Amino acid sequence: MNSKRILALLMALCMVFSFAACGESAAPAQQSETAKEEAPAAEAPAAEAPAAEAPAEEAAPSVEDSQFFGPIYDDWSKMTDEELYALAQEEVKDGSAINIYATSSKMLKVKDTFEEAFPGLTVDIMDLDNDEVLQKCRLEANAGNVQGDVLQVKDVNGDVFFGDYEDGIISAFYPEDICAHIDDGLLRYGYPLYASQSFWFYNTEAFPEGQPVDSWWQIIEKNEDGSQKYRLFTKEIGSETAYLSLFASFIVNADQMAANYKEVYGEDLEYTYDASAFPNIPADNAGIEYLWRFSQMKITFIGDGDELVEAVHNSTAEDPALALASAGKITNRDDSGFNIGWVVLNPYNGLQNLEYLYVVNNCKHPAGARLFIRFVTGGADGESGGFKPFAKEGNWPVRDDVKDKKNEMTLAELNAAEPDLASIYNVFLDAQDLWIYWLDQNPNIG
Repeated sequence: MNSKRILALLMALCMVFSFAACGESAAPAQQSETAKEEAPAAEAPAAEAPAAEAPAEEAAPSVEDSQFFGPIYDDWSKMTDEELYALAQEEVKDGSAINIYATSSKMLKVKDTFEEAFPGLTVDIMDLDNDEVLQKCRLEANAGNVQGDVLQVKDVNGDVFFGDYEDGIISAFYPEDICAHIDDGLLRYGYPLYASQSFWFYNTEAFPEGQPVDSWWQIIEKNEDGSQKYRLFTKEIGSETAYLSLFASFIVNADQMAANYKEVYGEDLEYTYDASAFPNIPADNAGIEYLWRFSQMKITFIGDGDELVEAVHNSTAEDPALALASAGKITNRDDSGFNIGWVVLNPYNGLQNLEYLYVVNNCKHPAGARLFIRFVTGGADGESGGFKPFAKEGNWPVRDDVKDKKNEMTLAELNAAEPDLASIYNVFLDAQDLWIYWLDQNPNIG
């Protein structure tokens, strides 16, 4: 377990918590496709394999070398809804409910449709934020009192994959029939519920001819007098994992950032950052240069996404503003009448941030958990209705057999990059340290 994960666990153990006693349940062991084909067909799910030992701390993590690199198909993967339903009914004969730890209130809307589709099964859904659901699962696992069955969580920097997953707290369930409709690149780190990304927003009334910038570098441009061209609004980058992961990806993709700078300005990028206070920070990295320049801008940090896009709505052509927020905040355009639109940037606009669904290891309802996961991602034919609460502008379904009725453009058309969590994981802490250090030097902040 790496030092970051140990620190997170120690912090979590300081919290006040309670547990109800819960028995362990059997689950099939994850295995490679080759091993599965050679193994005899199982009449019932086999006992769950013990958690694999975490990679050596000094070794740089590589998803390709991990036994958890997906998709991984096991005995559960071929089971139908009917087979899982029969097993789940046995699991709840004591009157217990299938517990879902979710990070979206929209999951609450799945409860009634699931229980209607599968009479006799009850689900309890706990709506928490990303850090809270992870801490809860970690505490329960370490206390030996597992209460959760399904975990919905976002992983934008590899912390969940290289931590909780490889530490044996959660497992990915890959229903083979459904995964046939999902790009393998989106199955590397877990089983996805949907994809999203972050956008810079601009004022469509102030710029009626379209977005005022096309490149990340143009966002931080200055006028001849040294003043900023745009007022910038965002959540605090250093404490917002999704945004910092995006900036860390620029370090990974430094060649793209440098090439885009030359494309925009017709000259090579000049490197001005001083990272001498940090060991092992490369010189002449365009992603680090961008992080340095951005950290020295005048930025207004706002924690609420609705307020971020409202700041853009209240801006003018004479005093223009841009705000970085989640794609879903575009709904304020229709719900609140805001004059806002997405900015699509080069060399890529953002990362495909995936919401994942995991089965909690040693849970009481392993079949019920998997049945719920299948249901909420559309079921065998994509028509279960479980995904309906998550269908909105700014959320993109990952199945190719589910029509996206909310978004006019795909994530590919919006220039989103597929997640490379292994590479981001390797530079994330360095990016965070640099950001905090350089932001402290910014005379416009504080």
